[in-house]
Amino acid sequence: MDDAQRQEQHPGQARGRRRVDGSYWIETAPGPERPALTEDLDVDVVVIGAGMAGLSTAYELTRAGLGVAVLEARRVAAGVTGHTTAKLTALHTLVYDRLRRTRDARAAGLYARSQSEAVERAWSLVDELGIECEWETRSAYTYVRDADRVAEVRAEAEAAREAGLAASFVTETGLPFPVAGAVRVAGQAQFHPRKYLLALTADLVARGGRVFENTVVRGLSEGEPCRVTTAGGATVRARHVVVATHYPVFDRALLFARLAPRRELVVAGPVDAAEDPDGMYITPEENTRSVRTAPYGTDGQRLLVVTGEHFTPGTGDSWARLDRLTAWAGEHFPGAALTRSWAAQDTDPTDTVAMVGPLHQAARNTYVATGFGGWGLSGGIMAGGLLTALITGRDCPWRELYDPRRLRTAVREAPALLRNQAEVARHFVGDRLRPSPPVEAIAPGEGAVVRSGLDHLAVYRDDEGSTHTLSARCTHLGCLVAFDSAERTWECPCHGSRFDTEGRVLQGPATEPLERRER
Repeated sequence: MDDAQRQEQHPGQARGRRRVDGSYWIETAPGPERPALTEDLDVDVVVIGAGMAGLSTAYELTRAGLGVAVLEARRVAAGVTGHTTAKLTALHTLVYDRLRRTRDARAAGLYARSQSEAVERAWSLVDELGIECEWETRSAYTYVRDADRVAEVRAEAEAAREAGLAASFVTETGLPFPVAGAVRVAGQAQFHPRKYLLALTADLVARGGRVFENTVVRGLSEGEPCRVTTAGGATVRARHVVVATHYPVFDRALLFARLAPRRELVVAGPVDAAEDPDGMYITPEENTRSVRTAPYGTDGQRLLVVTGEHFTPGTGDSWARLDRLTAWAGEHFPGAALTRSWAAQDTDPTDTVAMVGPLHQAARNTYVATGFGGWGLSGGIMAGGLLTALITGRDCPWRELYDPRRLRTAVREAPALLRNQAEVARHFVGDRLRPSPPVEAIAPGEGAVVRSGLDHLAVYRDDEGSTHTLSARCTHLGCLVAFDSAERTWECPCHGSRFDTEGRVLQGPATEPLERRER
C-alpha cells in the first residue's frame, strides 16, 4: 500500500483530517506470527513483554544457557519499541549534567559506559548474525536555538566528556536552520528496530528459547518456583521472572508513584536525500523536537522522521498537536511529503535513571525493567545485559545505579514523586466532576465520557453513526479514561493505559479490557 492509499484509507472523517494511522517500522516488517501459550510450562526464566528490554534479556539469558520463555500480550516488538524513532545513542538530551548535579560524576560515568556498551552490543549482534536492519552510523546532537540556553548545552557537553563520551560543543549542524549551540557525539547509530528484534527473536528460538504472542499475563506468585498465570488459563513455573512490560503490570514496590507516562507524536514521509540533515537531532525546546532520516526506496530519497509535542495520555487535543508538529516539519523540510503519522509512548522516572533490577525490596527471583524516559533502545539493551548478570550471579558495575530499590535518591526524588501523585489525584477526582455532553452531540469518529446516574460511560460513535458504550473506569486503578480522536483510542491520564474503541487493551499497565455497557 503506498502513501496516497494510506492517506485515503484513514481520512479522519470527523474533522476531514488524516488520522494518526500506524508505525512505519511495523508496516515494513510484519514478521511471522508466534503461537499463544495454551498449556503449562516449566522454564528457568519467564520474561513478560517482548519489546527491546524483554527480548534483549531473553536473548542474553538464552545465550547464557538458560531455558527461557517470553510472553507477549500482543505481537513481538509491536508496542513501545515498534513505535520508537529508533535512535540508538548514549547522548540522552541533557542527562549528564543533571546526573552530575543530582548524584555525582561517577554516576554519570557509569551511565555513559552502560549506554555506550549497549550501542556496541547491538552492533556486535548485527555483525555476528548478519542482521539486515538498515544500520547506519550517525552523530547524535542535542541542540538549542535560544541563546539563553547555550549555557545548558555547554554544561552538558562538558559533563558528557567528563563521563567518558567523545562529546563536543558545536554551533554548526546539518539542520536546515541555525542553532545557538549543540552537543555532538559521533559514532552513534540508527536502525530499523523491528527488523533487528525480529532477527534476534528468530535466533533466540533457534537456540531453544520460546516466544508466545497474544498471551496476556494476569497473575504472579513469587516463590521457588515462581508462578505466572495467563488469561488463557496456562501457568508458567520458573526460577526467575522478569517484568519488562514498559509500565510494570505488577507493582510491588510503589513503582507506579515513581513513573509518569508520556506520549509523543511522529510525522514522517519521503524527502530528497539532498535534504538529509545527516545526523540524529533532539532539542528540549518547542515541547521537544526530534529529527532523523532512514533509508527509503531506491530513487535517492530518505524517510524523514520528526517527533515531538509530548503530552500525558488522555489530556487535550492530539489534532492540534499533530497540526503543530506537521507545520514545524513542513516549514523546515518543505520538500518532505509528510504522509505518515504515529505516536510513541514512554515512561519518565522521577529521578532521571531507569529502574532495572529486583522488583521490590524483598524480591529474590523477580525483576523489572522500566522507566527508560524515551531512551528505551539503548536502555533496553543495557537492561538485557544487567538482568542477565543479576540472574546468573555475575557482577555488573552499574547494578546500583539502576537498582529500583535505590533509597539514596529518595529526598531528591520526592518533589517529582509528589507532583506525579498530585496529578493522578487531580485526574481521579477532577475528571469525575466534569460536565458531560449529551450522547447526541458526539460526532462520528469522536468519543466522550458521559454520566449515567453514578456511572461514567465511554461512548464512541463510529463513522456509520452507531455508538459503542463501555465503562469509563480504567481497569488498572479506576481513573476515568478520555478519548483521543486522532488515534481513536481511550486513554488513561493517570498511568497511561490505552484501549481501542471496543475496550481491548492496547497498552498497559491495564491487563483487563474496559467493561461493555448498555445505555
